[in-house]
Amino acid sequence: MPYIANQERYQPMTYNRCGNSGLLLPAISLGLYRNFGEDTPYQQAKDIILTAFDNGITHFDLANNYGEPNGSAETLFGQILRTELATYRDEMIIATKAGYDMWPGPYGDGGSRKYMLASLDQSLHRLGLDYVDIYYSHRYDPDTPLEETVSALDTAVKQGKALYAGVSNYPADIMEEVIALFKQYRTPFVVHQVQYSMFLREPEKRLFPLLEKEGLGAIVYQPLFQGLLSTKYQNGIPEDSRIAQNVDSISSDQITHDRIAKVQQLKEIADNRGQSVPQLAIAWVLKRKSVSSALIGVRNVEQLIENMKTIENLSFTNEEDQAINSILT
Repeated sequence: MPYIANQERYQPMTYNRCGNSGLLLPAISLGLYRNFGEDTPYQQAKDIILTAFDNGITHFDLANNYGEPNGSAETLFGQILRTELATYRDEMIIATKAGYDMWPGPYGDGGSRKYMLASLDQSLHRLGLDYVDIYYSHRYDPDTPLEETVSALDTAVKQGKALYAGVSNYPADIMEEVIALFKQYRTPFVVHQVQYSMFLREPEKRLFPLLEKEGLGAIVYQPLFQGLLSTKYQNGIPEDSRIAQNVDSISSDQITHDRIAKVQQLKEIADNRGQSVPQLAIAWVLKRKSVSSALIGVRNVEQLIENMKTIENLSFTNEEDQAINSILT
């Protein structure tokens, strides 16, 4: 039987405006970074995607190098999109990126016009789409003029291959120039995707104030700081954790006694709110005015459902704010 989405899927979700644009994003978005690839069972991936959509998650975040091997996350998502969600395409925000090493030779990495536009064509082919909703420069490339990278994103939009442009992992000190260039091209540049969590608060200093001033939105990734903002590491390193599996973006030296102690203190606040520590951590990043959506990555439907329950309590009392800030500082 063809898939029929939950008719009440938009009821439980909160949607936030992305900066001053007309684009609304679900407070919680699904990132397809580590847990979608060639070795992922199709049924498992399908269950996660459809459960997300059935609960109002309309935004799915990809990149050319997501999955093992590179590109396999786009291929897998594209297959699910074609077989299950094709009739719902206009209800979805599908994003992809280019910037990191993707194929051999001098044109498979960075921010050049050659790489950015060739990579987008490859991504669209894997996804089986004519366009994506957001196309990002995945990283700042100091060896390529900013104007060249920005103009490539502008071309992608004007060719109809992307509806909006975004950047990710760009340093705050060059964002003013980036914003000025997009204004010059009159490109619908709406979002900066950045790592942000209770344990990584650098964007609060310069980036978030700039985004608020310029009317841009932020989508934040790793709000659980690679799982450290949960109780899974309270009694050592579980065998099925990313650290035990030697995932390159996290290592055991990041699990400090100080962080473990802070998680235990945060758990007391979460318990009083009727939340888990991950739910508390996701709700906390969504407090920021400039944050439109928090990206989560999950291995199974159970994790997805737990994280989605964050929506049930997004407000904080002054006492909770003060207690959390005291723990974190």
